[in-house]
Amino acid sequence: MKEKKLENTSIYYWINDTEVGSAILFIHPAFANHTCFDTQLEYFKDYRVITMDLIGHGKSIGKGAIEDTAQYINQIMEIEKIDKINLVGVSIGAVLVQDFANKYPSKVSSLTCIGGYDNNNFDKGLQKGNTKQQMKMMLKAMFSIKAFAEDNKKISAYTKQAQEKFYQMNLAFKKSSFRHLATLGKLVNKYKTPKRDYPLLIGVGEYDNDMAKKASVIWHETEPDSEYVEFPGAGHIVNMDTPEQFNKVLKKVIR
Repeated sequence: MKEKKLENTSIYYWINDTEVGSAILFIHPAFANHTCFDTQLEYFKDYRVITMDLIGHGKSIGKGAIEDTAQYINQIMEIEKIDKINLVGVSIGAVLVQDFANKYPSKVSSLTCIGGYDNNNFDKGLQKGNTKQQMKMMLKAMFSIKAFAEDNKKISAYTKQAQEKFYQMNLAFKKSSFRHLATLGKLVNKYKTPKRDYPLLIGVGEYDNDMAKKASVIWHETEPDSEYVEFPGAGHIVNMDTPEQFNKVLKKVIR
């Protein structure tokens, strides 16, 4: 993968050497970085694969706003001469790829959202059950990133292998970057869902939290043409817990 920096931004992204075939962009969850998709790189090596570090994560440290991620993606596509792209987002990555689909619908080949919710029809009442736990986790992170990472790996991943890798990524997350996550609410209930002329895959892990599972089911019911998959043996970060199954399911929707 070639490392590149988006000009006039703090955003770093990586792209493989393949110049033919469909393009796929993977967007990672919070507290992680682009390496959480390492298990996808080999499987999709015949596609134009792009990963990136969201602002405040990995190497993308500096000025910027996470709510501008759609514009960053569009800039990357223009630089790499990509007209349409398959978008894959996990957790907050699912929120951000939806935002791109809302703003640039004609540039979407397929949309895959794992452990996410419907940006455009989100019942904020669903979030109430998780708010207390999230605040507790935030407070813990302010005192000790290590303690935060230890707890967060168990909440986010189910398998020991995925937990350890996610833990290491969490350790590298900077406390100052929490401010970027605070603005994600700006992307919720802002647009009306367009008529989709591309496949929509909604996925969730068997062992994800109740809010994520309920939100995914409600979204699928709202958009009955979508495909809904619950991944056995996986937690919130499905692509890391059960990469083989995830890769096979994803390949079916890639256009």
